[in-house]
Amino acid sequence: MIVVNFKNYKQGKDVLDLAKKIEKATKGKDVVVCVPATDIHVVYSQTKLNVFAQHVNNKDVGSTTGFVTAESVKAVGASGTLLNHFEHRIPFSVLKKIMEKCGKNGLKNLVCVESIGEAKKVMRLKIKPWAIAYEDRKLIGSGKSITNYKSRKVEKFARLLKGSGIKALCGAGISSSKDVESAKELGCDGVLVASAITKSKNVEKFFK
Repeated sequence: MIVVNFKNYKQGKDVLDLAKKIEKATKGKDVVVCVPATDIHVVYSQTKLNVFAQHVNNKDVGSTTGFVTAESVKAVGASGTLLNHFEHRIPFSVLKKIMEKCGKNGLKNLVCVESIGEAKKVMRLKIKPWAIAYEDRKLIGSGKSITNYKSRKVEKFARLLKGSGIKALCGAGISSSKDVESAKELGCDGVLVASAITKSKNVEKFFK
């Protein structure tokens, strides 16, 4: 499983163009794309990819100007959301409420954590996440893969999630298909990746 976080590296037509390249390279299998809320519908409607929002707010539909609700991303084609990425950290009490809202709306939760302890807290929640992604913020965007520089912690994290029904992903510095294989060897189900794909001039190379 490869989850691609588009962040805000692409805008407008470039988001769809990248999504189509990913779809072509993977045939839409074992891949999730987390795109900006403004692009969820166009990617959902013009590809067969599994589309996640990058975040939703702890707000209800109605008089909540400027907030992104679980209901709104669901309505335009999202099947899940990324939550608690290190660039958009959420207090645990708020994270819990957002996950509950997403669960009620049939959205999968992919929750990012920065420690084994944080992963344990997320696992104990009533609403179980679809996946937990273990990241090291110091390695994000560095080209230094977490699978090499934090391999023991990744392995420990993967063992923690084994048998829980929650997918174990790792992210930070993931730069190649070799890193994906290393993640699997350490026990993970896949990876969370961003710049290695979103900033690449040869997207297909990553998936070979």
